[in-house]
Amino acid sequence: MTETIWYFAYGSNMQPATFQGRRGIVPRMSMPARLAGWQLVFDKPSLVPLGSGMANVVEVPGREVLGIAYAVTPEDLEHIDLTEGVLIGHYRRVSVRISTLSAPVDVLDACTLTSQQRDPSLRPSRRYLGLLVEGAEAHGLPAEYVAWLRSIPAVEETPDAAAFRALIDGAIKKEPR
Repeated sequence: MTETIWYFAYGSNMQPATFQGRRGIVPRMSMPARLAGWQLVFDKPSLVPLGSGMANVVEVPGREVLGIAYAVTPEDLEHIDLTEGVLIGHYRRVSVRISTLSAPVDVLDACTLTSQQRDPSLRPSRRYLGLLVEGAEAHGLPAEYVAWLRSIPAVEETPDAAAFRALIDGAIKKEPR
């Protein structure tokens, strides 16, 4: 059996249509999880700067981020790294410990992505934030967390951003082996 790695998703990869559809990754298992000691921020410039912020996590003692723990193969993780720009320094993969939200609580060794490329003036687009809300709801994250996501100030997606997204959608999907 192929090795399984836990990947903690906190941004648009929480949404099944993004992770499984757009990226083409079908996880072996998924479950709501908590990343303690980190904070979700939206100050990450996109690969091609288009005026809105992407999700990022930064270490902040006493804070926590909710998201989805996905059991993936090493090949899936390589594809995540490729499509999220890890290989060019857009994000970096870090090892973390996460805990499941359901009882009994399990603590898992996982990896997630973070970036030091930050611009505090950025805000997420409404479209992008909607992906996080959809993903949180699809995986049963607590209603309070979903409400918090909905309360985050957002901006309209620019026409340039929409055109760029359409251009890369086909390029990032993992081809079946």
